[in-house]
Amino acid sequence: MFSTIGYYICIPFAWILRLFYNLTDSYGLALILFTLIVKLVLLPFQLKSKKSMLRMNQFQPKMREIQEKYANNQQKMNEELQLLYAQEGINPMSGCLWSLLPFPIIIALYSIIRLPLSRFMMLSADAVEQVRSIAAGLGYAAAETAGRSAFYEEIQLAQFINNNFDAFSGIKGVLKVNYNFLGLDLTVMPGNVWRDVFTGGWAVIGLVLIPIISAALSFYQSKVAMAGNGQSGDDASARTGRSMMYMMPLMSLWIGFTLPAALGVYWIANSVFQIIQDVILNRVYSEQMEREETEKERAKREARVAKMMAAREQQRAMQEKMNQGRKQPQKKQPEKRPERKGSSTSEAGRVGERPYARGRSYDPEHYGE
Repeated sequence: MFSTIGYYICIPFAWILRLFYNLTDSYGLALILFTLIVKLVLLPFQLKSKKSMLRMNQFQPKMREIQEKYANNQQKMNEELQLLYAQEGINPMSGCLWSLLPFPIIIALYSIIRLPLSRFMMLSADAVEQVRSIAAGLGYAAAETAGRSAFYEEIQLAQFINNNFDAFSGIKGVLKVNYNFLGLDLTVMPGNVWRDVFTGGWAVIGLVLIPIISAALSFYQSKVAMAGNGQSGDDASARTGRSMMYMMPLMSLWIGFTLPAALGVYWIANSVFQIIQDVILNRVYSEQMEREETEKERAKREARVAKMMAAREQQRAMQEKMNQGRKQPQKKQPEKRPERKGSSTSEAGRVGERPYARGRSYDPEHYGE
């Protein structure tokens, strides 16, 4: 099942590689053009990923502030980080997702390089057996395919076809594949010939240089990416970036020495194109994000001014309303004369025109008058 799925995944890649080989008649140039086309196809997705990563690093201070503020409340921290992502349009997973895309491509390309008859030429199983039969009749030694070399039997058959193409021309789909590129045999694994580096000439020196150049470019590519993403300091993302900066070159070195040199050529081309892409995108997006930040700050200032003016207008309206209320005539209340206790007397207490304050116990005969 998985082999069938792998076969169908390889079909579009094999078609592109075969197309460029037919145009250039060079397996190395076909690999370089194949790499360029794959980069262009993936560019729209990588643009989005690159911008998201740059924005993530731009808001690292805010993220650290949230993490420090809610260090003891994981749920609240996650909620605030999700809110920040939503407000700023950040997808924290986009950068990681698209950075993994080269690996399936490498696996598919490795399958195409290792199985040139069934993957690159897309011959059926019966056609491959027919090739084996014809090759054996011409002196192809099956014993040479014993051990580890059996894993790369189709490469050896492809080379045998290249040297005796007229005998196989009757088989539909068979191609004469020349694996020589810049004087190097791209089917050879550098790990098998590195001991002859001082005696084998350029054919060996060039093969050994492929994984070394590949690792060096991979390291430089990681440095360019980290510089553009602003990953510095001792935070988790910076530590992860530094780990990848050393891990990827080591992986490239291992791939270059243990697999056919053709994969090393692909890895070199991929690193070169990725470096060019990162340099351009870092410059373009940095300027764009600076403009966006300037416009954002200006919008914030304008919003603050508008809010202040609205508050002043509201305050002035309230003041005018209060002033109008003061100008309205008020009804005059009748004056109420304060009453004085004991100030009024009855007629019995009046003498002439003068009232006297006489108590209830007043007796006019008290003095015998």
